[in-house]
Amino acid sequence: MTARVLVVDDILANVKLLEARLTAEYFDVVSAMNGLEALTVCAEVMPDIVLLDVMMPGMDGFEVCRRIKANPATAHIPVVMVTALDQISDRVKGLEAGADDFLTKPVSDVALVTRVRSLSRLKMLTDELRMRAAASRDRSIEGDFDIDQVVGSAKGRILVVEDRRSTAERLQAMLGSAHAVTLQANPQEALLTAADGAFELVVVSLALANFDALRLCSQLRSLDRTRMLPILLIVDPEDQPRLLRGLEIGVNDYLTRPIDRQELLARVRTQIRRKRYNDHLRDNVQQTIEMAVTDGLTGLHNRRYMSTHLATLTEQAKERGKPLSVLILDIDFFKAINDTHGHDAGDEVLREFADRMRSNVRGIDLCCRYGGEEFVIVMPDTDLNLAQVVAERLRQRVAGDPFVIAGGVKQIDVTISIGLGTLDGLQDTDEQIMKRADLALYRAKRNGRNCVVSDAA
Repeated sequence: MTARVLVVDDILANVKLLEARLTAEYFDVVSAMNGLEALTVCAEVMPDIVLLDVMMPGMDGFEVCRRIKANPATAHIPVVMVTALDQISDRVKGLEAGADDFLTKPVSDVALVTRVRSLSRLKMLTDELRMRAAASRDRSIEGDFDIDQVVGSAKGRILVVEDRRSTAERLQAMLGSAHAVTLQANPQEALLTAADGAFELVVVSLALANFDALRLCSQLRSLDRTRMLPILLIVDPEDQPRLLRGLEIGVNDYLTRPIDRQELLARVRTQIRRKRYNDHLRDNVQQTIEMAVTDGLTGLHNRRYMSTHLATLTEQAKERGKPLSVLILDIDFFKAINDTHGHDAGDEVLREFADRMRSNVRGIDLCCRYGGEEFVIVMPDTDLNLAQVVAERLRQRVAGDPFVIAGGVKQIDVTISIGLGTLDGLQDTDEQIMKRADLALYRAKRNGRNCVVSDAA
């Protein structure tokens, strides 16, 4: 894995030192010597991570970090403050400015590389989600939404795994005013709790008495339900080797004892914000995928989805020697409904018709809006006789009960015509089945509508 790192420091020797260390690990390094230059380079280069010195003349690192995080185009880039300041209040100030982590000078080579790798992995995940979301919305994600608005201010849902009761209760007291906290002393039970609950962060004590806390972290990373769940590790000062191992296996952040409440709250807030942001991107991508294959008015699958899946279902039916039937349904005189009652009434009819379709077919049947007032039902494992029964039942279900329109004020009678096509031998194709069903629909209309006609008629 490689990544582009922006190193910001007003002392050239510090820049060269960090550059040499990171280049040796095959990171691509760019640099800036002051705050304004850092903002310019950050916007132009779009690095994967920023290593930012705190003490700089003019604009200090805190202000640079605030500006990076305030810009929607760069707000998702991880920022690590590199500082000689070792006061907890300074770390809290940086975290409140939006920093993702801290490295204290002199910077350990192992800590530097581990943190950069860990945060770069998270950045690459975010980039992939952003790219998919942008592609699905005509590449317009930049500035599309405000991160603060996306993450909201609701309490976070936190699972604390600590087998020392006094420590667990102290953590709950520190977090309880701002978040909803669940305590779990048993690590194996914690894994099940995390998988079943809608948590936004897991806080794990590295000093669990009878269980390897890193194994729990590894298990959380291996389960689908918890793979993206942030992990905050609570460590003792002398446990650096195991901490670094934890960061390598996917721990997102850590806090060293003795725990400062303000730093704990700031780090928890950072992790929850990042999770909500990435969840928003995932939801956006999923919603766009659904929109691409779903008709917005009726909620049925659209023509694109139907065409792809009909071809697949046809090949499967031929391979297995199973029947397959297709119904093309058309609402009779639909233009007259729009002309007489208005397009809103027409939309109500389409939605109600889609509901009646869904309630009269099986779960394995594929219901689609083909376009306008035409619909298609693909019925696997269904021969001509059974398809005719289903089609006739649906025709009666539509004609037998009036459709309610105008917000429940009016009722109108609606009928449908149905053309039925079936799979005919190994040489048959989905296009040919659809064509025969369409011809059968044409005959149904010519025969007076409100009837079912098959391709065998």
